[in-house]
Amino acid sequence: MDKIKFGPSGNSKIFYDDGNKQSIQAPKWCADHGLYAYEYSFGRGFTMGLETAKVLGEEAYKNNVSISLHAPYYINFANENDEMAKKSYDYVKRGMEYLKIMGGKKYVVHLASCGKQDRQHALLLTEKRLDECLKIIYDNNLDSVGKICPETMGKYLQIGTYEEIVGFCKKDPILVPTYDFGHINCILQGGLKTADDYRRIFDYSINQLGFEKVKNCHIHFSKIEYTEKGEVKHLNLDDSRYGPEFAPLACVLKEYNLTPTVICESKERMMEDAIKLKEIYDFCE
Repeated sequence: MDKIKFGPSGNSKIFYDDGNKQSIQAPKWCADHGLYAYEYSFGRGFTMGLETAKVLGEEAYKNNVSISLHAPYYINFANENDEMAKKSYDYVKRGMEYLKIMGGKKYVVHLASCGKQDRQHALLLTEKRLDECLKIIYDNNLDSVGKICPETMGKYLQIGTYEEIVGFCKKDPILVPTYDFGHINCILQGGLKTADDYRRIFDYSINQLGFEKVKNCHIHFSKIEYTEKGEVKHLNLDDSRYGPEFAPLACVLKEYNLTPTVICESKERMMEDAIKLKEIYDFCE
């Protein structure tokens, strides 16, 4: 039976205060605190050795913790330079190879930025590049490893409204949305407030993608400061100014019987706040 899972993106100070020194110890820490998901970020590049990746995967398996990975931030399928686009394909391919080594199931990707291009042109180019990238994934027999999870973005010049991400995910069975609700809230200028606000997103997604794909989506959650240009910086759950709040989302997840992986990206408190998210979910009616 599928179950919703909660976990952190990376390690917060409490992890090291508890005497841990390496990310390979994170799965046990998570499981000991009732968290059964853990996301490791390659945002700044693939700095982890393959042997360490294997050990991390083994520790995750031993502790029944689901591993997800975040792709390098350098990916940009809207880059008009073909050579730069090939580098983006390689980042996706390499990440899927790491996912295989770790026994993970989800690989989160920021698809593109518009730069100085017209948005419609950037969208068309992103779609074309995504098709080319998927061909590489299939040609290298990486399609059975796990899901590639394009993420909703928080700045207006980035490709990644929830409608755009859903549109891309219609293209192939291995594409599953990552809903970053902090990012979506930035784009909506604080528009995620009620359960109906979340229902609107899931209703649209289920209509376009079908229930099963949405049921097993990936979620990032944190409060995020924003301006009229979108995202500024991640905050933790103690912030009372920016939002969004998790309780309305938690109730909708239960109401719709969705079983995503929920990854907390709170600034410096991702582990503590992941525990809070799980508690909110457990007590929501």
